This record gives sequence, C-alpha cells and structure tokens, in this order.
Amino acid sequence: MTDTAPAPVWVVAGAPGAGKSTVASLLLRRLDPVPALLDKDALFSGFVAEVLAAHGRPYGEREGPWYDDHVKAHEYGGMTAAARQVRAAGCPVLLVAPFTTQIRDPARWRAWVHELGGDPVRLVWVGIGAETLRARMTARGRDRDTGKLADFAAFTARIRPSEPPAAPHTAIDNSAGAPPLADQVARAAGGPEPHDSQR
Repeated sequence: MTDTAPAPVWVVAGAPGAGKSTVASLLLRRLDPVPALLDKDALFSGFVAEVLAAHGRPYGEREGPWYDDHVKAHEYGGMTAAARQVRAAGCPVLLVAPFTTQIRDPARWRAWVHELGGDPVRLVWVGIGAETLRARMTARGRDRDTGKLADFAAFTARIRPSEPPAAPHTAIDNSAGAPPLADQVARAAGGPEPHDSQR
C-alpha cells in the first residue's frame, strides 16, 4: 500500500462579523470536489449557550480569558479532530471560525497544521476595517455580539480585524469600498473571475 497525502483543508478565518460565512459560501461554489463544511457557529452555538448559562456567564460572552479556556479550546479541539478524521478518509474540509491564536503565531500555526494531519492546509483570511465591522455587527443584531459591542475598542484591539495574520494566507478584503467578494474569492480559489450574472 502506498501512502497518499491527506485531502486538503481550507481555513476561512477572521474577526467575528467580518464575513467569513459569506466567503465560505462563495468558496464552496468554486472548489471541486466540494469540501465538507465545519462552521464553528453552526456546530457549537446552541451548546455554547448552554455552557454559558450553566456557569452563570452572560449569553453575549463569546471572547475573553474565561471563554477561551472553558469553551473555545473545546470548540477548536473538536473541529480539529473532526477535520483530521474526515480528510483522512479522502474528503476535503472547509473550516470556518476566527482561529485568532492559530493564525497570529507562526509556531502555533505549524503545530495546528500538524494537529490537522499535515499539509495541504490553506488559509483564507477575511480582513475588515473596524468601523465597517462595527456597522455589520450592529446591523445583524445578534445577542452573542453584545459583549463585543459593549467594549468595542478592547474587542478590536484583541482581535485586530484589519491586521493580516502571520501564517501564510490569501487575503480577502471585506472593508467598505473593497472589490466584490466574488471576484476576490475566485482568485483565492484559483479559478476564473465570475461574470456579472454569477455574482
């Protein structure tokens, strides 16, 4: 039996509210074979709400030291284990979450790639200006954003929504006035840009 490389992993990362889900949806239309989508919010949102309630924490607490230690570590651990298992069977995977710690530290990125089962792992980072991010989060009106908006300056200082990560990546700009996301995602996926009718 000959060893074969694991199926690819695509990682769509960036600040909460930056537009990761939109970028992931556009990317799924471009990739062949279509990856299995593992989105943190879709997988864990209900479970996280129960954990916060059980510990007497605010529903909107989705950042910070307590959340990172008691919730996020397990969310990301589960996503990593699932991605490794799925791709080992030959199916590519698309992970969607902020992954702030993993993408900001080159050593942590390399360690995470190993945890995922090794290369190929491709990072697509969604950047956004702070004011555009505030407007998007305010407009979508989600209860889980209340903690972030309550101290937005501290949140953006920690998450650095417009600062590119240290890990090798393809950047997508979702700030006001940026090129259409469909065009940027087409380039990220390595395919031709869409015609107007496809946008």
